[in-house]
Formats: sequence, C-alpha cells, structure tokens
Amino acid sequence: MKKRVLAAALGALCLAPATHADTLLGLYAGAQGWNTSTSGGFSETSNTADFDFDSTTNASLYVAFEHFVPLVPNVKVNYLQLDTDGVTNLNAAFEFEGTVYEANTSLLTDASIDSADLILYYEIFDNDLVSFDIGVNGKYIDGTFYVEDVDSGESGEASFKGIIPMAYSRVEFGLPFTGLGVYAEGSYLSFDDHEVRDIQAALTYSFVENLAIDMTLQVGYRDITVDIEDLDDIYADLGFDGVFAGLEIHF
Repeated sequence: MKKRVLAAALGALCLAPATHADTLLGLYAGAQGWNTSTSGGFSETSNTADFDFDSTTNASLYVAFEHFVPLVPNVKVNYLQLDTDGVTNLNAAFEFEGTVYEANTSLLTDASIDSADLILYYEIFDNDLVSFDIGVNGKYIDGTFYVEDVDSGESGEASFKGIIPMAYSRVEFGLPFTGLGVYAEGSYLSFDDHEVRDIQAALTYSFVENLAIDMTLQVGYRDITVDIEDLDDIYADLGFDGVFAGLEIHF
C-alpha cells in the first residue's frame, strides 16, 4: 500500500511541472503585416509641409517573455519598419537641406523610420477572462527623410534618431471555450512639443491550444502618431494607420 501511495505521489510530482509550466514561464513570438496609410509631413522648421504619400505594407515583429519572479518585470521587444513615399505637387515653397523647392514643384518624398521598443511590464490580472498589463516603453527611433525634385533631380536627405520614454498598457478579454478574444495595446508620450502614440486593437482566434504550443491569429487596426519638434534638427507631424493581420506563437 505504501509503495502504491509513494508511486502515485512521485507520478504527480513528475506531471506537475508540465501541467503548470504555462503559468510559470511563457515565450511569445509574433509577426504582423500592416497595410499603412500615411498623412502629414516633415521639415527642418516648425512649419511642416503636408505631403501626399502612397499606401504601403509594413512589417512588425515582437518577442515577449513572461515569468513568475516577483517584482521583476516581464519583457517585450518589438521591431517595426515604417517606409512610405509619394509625389506631391507643392502648394507653397518648401526648404529642405538648404534647397528651396518652389510652389508647383513635383516633389518626391520618402520617409523611412525604424522603431524598436523595449517594454518592461507587470501583469496586474491574468486569467482566461481578462488580463491587464502596465509598464514602461523605451522606444528607439531611427529615421531618414528624403526629397527630390522630379523634374530637375535636385535632392536632399536628413536623418534623426533618439530614445523616447513612453507609458505602456495592454488589456485583453477572452471568450471561454471558443478561442476568440480581443485586445487593446498602446504606448503614449506627450512631453513639451513631442507627442508619440502607438495604439492597436484586434480580434484574435486561437486555433491551436495544447501543452506544447498555442497559435493565435490576429486581425485589427493600428494607429501611430509621430509628432516631434527639433529632434536632430528635424520636425515631423506624421500619422500612420490601417488594418493589420498577424500570427502569434506561444511556447
């Protein structure tokens, strides 16, 4: 009898780590394709021009690690590439990199911004019905703006980069036994003349759920505002928004 009890106890101990591994440690990896519409413009002065940009498809990748250690924040790293261009018929003269482009000039404009987020966050709630995270985000941006007179070929290029501290939060709701859920996630900063916002909301569907791996589809909407004043002598007031689709894998 004692041997049977001991064997059952050992079996339970052996199964316990596998059964509860998901609540102790979690690794998330995801990728999104984003159909992006762009508005606004940039300049070397506070009088930014408004340009016509074409819609493009941009990519976003992220990895998050969650653990059970008290007081130590969870970590999420996100990379986003924002590339857009277009041709604008100037309504007024525009100066960039020492060159004045007169009104009625057909001006090619290109904006390329790489963004990397290091997010440290805590899970305030975490269950099958609702989860709520809060934290801080150190957003590193590295961008290049380029303009070219379509007719003359005269051009100019300027680059900028910096780290922007932001507040971060995420809330998620699940519908038990369906695999369906919704979430809203965002980072925000408003300081002096800078305003940077990155907000997304999505409907999710988990089509694979087992002890080894979860796989979840995402379809949602994302909105990013980059309003910066005199960052490396660059001024920008740009808005990016559109529908995205993604896949997240949870190990």
